Amino acid sequence: MGTVHARSLDPLPMYGPELGVQADDIDAPEADPAVKKDVLENKDVVVQRVHIDGLGRTKEDLLTHEIVEVFRSKNLIDVMRKSHEARQKLLRLGIFRKVEVVIDTSRGVDALPNGLDVTFEVTELRRMTGSYHTMVGNNEGSMVLGLKFPNLFGRAEQLSGQFSYGTKETSYGISFFKPQPGQFERNISLNVYKVTGQFPWSSLRETDRGISAELSFPLFMTNHTLKWEGVWRELGCLSRTASFAIREESGHSLKSSLSHAMVIDTRNSSILPRKGGLLKIHQELAGYTGGDASFLKEDFEIQLNKTLFWDSVLSASLWGGLLLPIGDKPTSVADRFYLGGPTSIRGFRMYSLGPQSEGDYLGGGCYWAGGLHLYTPVPFRPGRGGFGDLFRTHFFLNAGNLCNLNYGEGPHAHLKRLTECIRWSYGLGILLRLGNIARLELNYCIPMGVQSGDRICDGFQFGAGIRFL
Repeated sequence: MGTVHARSLDPLPMYGPELGVQADDIDAPEADPAVKKDVLENKDVVVQRVHIDGLGRTKEDLLTHEIVEVFRSKNLIDVMRKSHEARQKLLRLGIFRKVEVVIDTSRGVDALPNGLDVTFEVTELRRMTGSYHTMVGNNEGSMVLGLKFPNLFGRAEQLSGQFSYGTKETSYGISFFKPQPGQFERNISLNVYKVTGQFPWSSLRETDRGISAELSFPLFMTNHTLKWEGVWRELGCLSRTASFAIREESGHSLKSSLSHAMVIDTRNSSILPRKGGLLKIHQELAGYTGGDASFLKEDFEIQLNKTLFWDSVLSASLWGGLLLPIGDKPTSVADRFYLGGPTSIRGFRMYSLGPQSEGDYLGGGCYWAGGLHLYTPVPFRPGRGGFGDLFRTHFFLNAGNLCNLNYGEGPHAHLKRLTECIRWSYGLGILLRLGNIARLELNYCIPMGVQSGDRICDGFQFGAGIRFL
């Protein structure tokens, strides 16, 4: 089902190696920092050789692009810095378990007095890796099996698969990922998947079976993703009490769409940033490449973060989206936007804002949502410098609206409809950052601007996710 958040029925996340692998700092000589820097910056050196030890199935031409800058170093500081950067690039490929750097003076008959040899000692990942874990939810559980073939053909390709067997649903996905040598951000991925989701707020059950192809590439300061997706969707009622509007949309449909996403991300962290900003614009066009779903969907996300005094951070974010049907056929409940819950408009139940029918929320064709946060350290800072730094307290103010527009009306009528029934909430809480993977929030919420049919969560509310308003 389409949501304001990351799509609930996205293929299983197997698009390749994890980015942003943390590399250990290279040890520097123990000396006074100012004296050390002055000595090393003024000592001219020449990198004569770069060795890579430990290669098995990896092709050397793939690694040449990642280490070439080391040869252009002019002094010892430069050698250390560029060797460290090359190490991070090698780890980012997702094909090595460990990479160590050794810098030594050159030896041999052709060794120069100021010559250096740089050696990267690598340990490749196994040809096949697997994972197994269980997930437990409300009155349900599932077993998840994963299998990866990293560095499949020796140039950082990856084939991965995931299978989830649960008491209620079974899902699977297979993905192939290939980067361009020397341009890891420029890559392609091919996916085949089947995934099922249950959406109790709409009394809806949806099963997607699809294939997709993606091309990702950087362009100046931006990153772009072009995607084609073909999905066979099966909608059904989750309960016998489902509304007539949901029953009416039950059945099979085929969506074929082209989409484009542009991202500018200068944040230091995607989970709990302290500085930087994010701009994300996404467009999806369905119907022109086949299928019986026809629409144009636009949405955006903006976030700004600023570090203040006493290690506090002020964060502001704005989301918005518009869904335009093409032709006379109305949009599907699976493609509309949904709003509300602990990761968007706090103080309201999950996706319980906007148009509804007999207690089932049907989503909307237009929405906006804004958030203002002040993040501060935990009072008295227990565990400072360790586990305590993973916690933050925050004060928040959220507002937004979700509705359908009459496209025969003018822009003034549209603006009035979006601003006449604003839901908003405020409160405070504590959050826990789980590495660079996700975060947990426990908030005390006070919902305001409640409209007829909205479901509120007045008091404590718990949320977990990777994207928060």
